[in-house]
Amino acid sequence: MSAKLQPGIVVVLYRPDEACIARANRLADFGQCVVVDNTEEARSAAALGLKPDIAFIPNGANLGIATALNQGVEHVRRAGCRLVLLFDQDSEPSEQLLRELPATLSREVEAGRRVALIGPAYEDIRLGGIAPFVRFGFPALRRVEADGARLIDVDFLITSGSCINLDAWPVIGAMDDSLFIDFVDLEWCIRARAADYRVAGAPWLRLAHELGGEPVSIMGRSYPSHSPIRHYYMFRNAVALMKRRYVPWRWKANELLKMPFRLAIYGIWLKPRRRHLKMAFLGLWHGLRGRSGPLDSVR
Repeated sequence: MSAKLQPGIVVVLYRPDEACIARANRLADFGQCVVVDNTEEARSAAALGLKPDIAFIPNGANLGIATALNQGVEHVRRAGCRLVLLFDQDSEPSEQLLRELPATLSREVEAGRRVALIGPAYEDIRLGGIAPFVRFGFPALRRVEADGARLIDVDFLITSGSCINLDAWPVIGAMDDSLFIDFVDLEWCIRARAADYRVAGAPWLRLAHELGGEPVSIMGRSYPSHSPIRHYYMFRNAVALMKRRYVPWRWKANELLKMPFRLAIYGIWLKPRRRHLKMAFLGLWHGLRGRSGPLDSVR
């Protein structure tokens, strides 16, 4: 890999435990690493147990995943990195992924191809193994199995484990801070594709990643569960994106179809039922009214 294309690495923390710190320290061996801590109580890097060569940004408040990622990306850009790997605190990438993912993107960039983002297939044993890649479609999303040794064009990738071409960052723009947490990755990928950049999955690479909380089983099928506050952001941001012209209609239509089923799941299978439904409906209301940012700032 060209020395100019050595990757930066951004890890976002939120109330991390010792295992999270150990994972961050390991990642520092594979690139210029910056850790952004969204924990409400600011602590020093030394107090957390981070390696001295890790750049550390303690926010002392939960500023949201979008803001934290933007802070980390700007840090590695200033350091001269042209690629960046993004991880949340639970991600445990293999050495193969840490080496091959930026190398794959480097080859695409050096060949002059307009690629914004490449990411692995993620594997959540709780939800049935390797998740397919996704393209927008209607009346259902199109799912593409993670097979083969060639890049697969997709419409969006999850943030954790993905590798961004920072040459494209000024064109596409930063992550949307107003979304705070949910759909941040999807919205950025939509803007990347609108700017005629490719978003691609690397099916031969895997990332162990747990999506949401403990899955709930409904009629023999497992679905990821989330906290009531996450359901607030999911519904609010879904409505917010539906109001944006550049977001594809196929995604909007799918979200509209899914909303009643999600509300039924929250009201029947998730506890406390009333709290889940209350936050979901509050999210819908705030989305319609154009509220954004963290929930505490809009109450």
